[in-house]
Amino acid sequence: MPAELSRPERDVLIVGAGLSGLVAARELRARGLSVALLEARTRVGGRMVSARTRDGSIVDLGGQWGGASHHRFAALVEELGLERFPSHYDGHGVFHWQGRRHEVPLAASFADSLLFFEPSALEFPADELAATRTLHAAFSELVASVNPQQPWLTPQADALDQLSVAAWAARHTSIPLARLPLDWLCRVGGSGGFEPWEASILHLAWTQAVAPQAESPEAWLVRGGAGSVAQALAAELQRQDPGCLQLGQAVLQIEQNPQGVTLLSGDGQCQRARLVIVAVPPPLRLAIRFEPPLPAAQRALLQRSPMGGMTKILATYARPFWRERGLNGLGIGDRPALELTADSGPPEGQPAVLASFVAGERALRLGALPAAERRRLILADLVAYWGPEAATPRDLVEQPWAEEPWSSGAFTSFLSPGSWSGPARLAAGESGGPGPADHGRVLWAGSEASPRWPGYFEGAIEAGLAAATRAAAVLAC
Repeated sequence: MPAELSRPERDVLIVGAGLSGLVAARELRARGLSVALLEARTRVGGRMVSARTRDGSIVDLGGQWGGASHHRFAALVEELGLERFPSHYDGHGVFHWQGRRHEVPLAASFADSLLFFEPSALEFPADELAATRTLHAAFSELVASVNPQQPWLTPQADALDQLSVAAWAARHTSIPLARLPLDWLCRVGGSGGFEPWEASILHLAWTQAVAPQAESPEAWLVRGGAGSVAQALAAELQRQDPGCLQLGQAVLQIEQNPQGVTLLSGDGQCQRARLVIVAVPPPLRLAIRFEPPLPAAQRALLQRSPMGGMTKILATYARPFWRERGLNGLGIGDRPALELTADSGPPEGQPAVLASFVAGERALRLGALPAAERRRLILADLVAYWGPEAATPRDLVEQPWAEEPWSSGAFTSFLSPGSWSGPARLAAGESGGPGPADHGRVLWAGSEASPRWPGYFEGAIEAGLAAATRAAAVLAC
């Protein structure tokens, strides 16, 4: 490493200025510690980013929702002087299945629903609905048995971790409708972006134990876009310390000794601190050289923790025409591209926005097509859900997160079969939680590092606060 240091020493350096890194920096500064954030992008926020469309609407390209039990996120929005509004779920939604479109009411609770919808209103064959209820009950029983902090201690963990979601479901039923909810949870349901054969049933059950759909994680939105939260945090930090936020600084190497850490950036800058918090997704940690090296189990875990495949689509319209027909914008089904649509507009209906998601292998296939063909497929699915007026949006925005080099996917990472009972168990060490133990003076943050609501803003905040607390404890010694 270069011997000459380009910047003064700090108490803590933070790699990654997404929500988790920003929150960690804010908390450490509140504790009187000096902090700098190094961000590879030329902007802050990570997957928490808003954009303005050609028609002037503000949309969230990444995460957008807060949940009913996301108390830390709600408190942060209030502290920053931002406004929340409830997600629009008034009226009927659309369930599109095997070529048929069904306008149906939402169920009173997710536990009693077929992917949020009232099953009795779907008029499907009785045997298919019965098989769906039976599989849902079996999965719920499994979720209840999961050890959320140490999934490898779940009863029959080894066998469950070696069995893919698809294989476990096939043992129970051959009816496609019954398997749809599990497939949907894999691809779209908050923990999503993976196919049911890419992760174990233990992993999927764990995601619902720590980030349950039953707790309404898509309950509200931030006026002006969730990206405004990241911008407000960054502005606050910059006011307090104009030099603390360093953009365009990709970290290549982290070297530590008993006295502190030294970071080398891609432009050759070398910086020192007493410790470092790494708040980037697991696959991106593999691009950093650590000295001393990470334990073998941690490297193995990173290699088995890919990011989910996800493309987000934002369609803006002159007015929320679906609301005028008593529809709420929630669409779910087996369409070729869009497995989920949701009304992302405020109560007053302007801007009128439908957010849609293309997940897993669908996202990869869509991304390989020419732009005109992608647009045709997306609009065809929007029309299938919401009628001919959906064919003429004012603007149509595509955000393929797998193509983002400093994210490599969304919403979060997932573990391949066998990883919980193998490298994850070994990597946890004495941490007591599902994530890997800290590596000396290298501490982990990021939404994926949270034991509660990983992949959500709430998880990012919790992981950032937890890392800041651990850092303060280390520095107090």
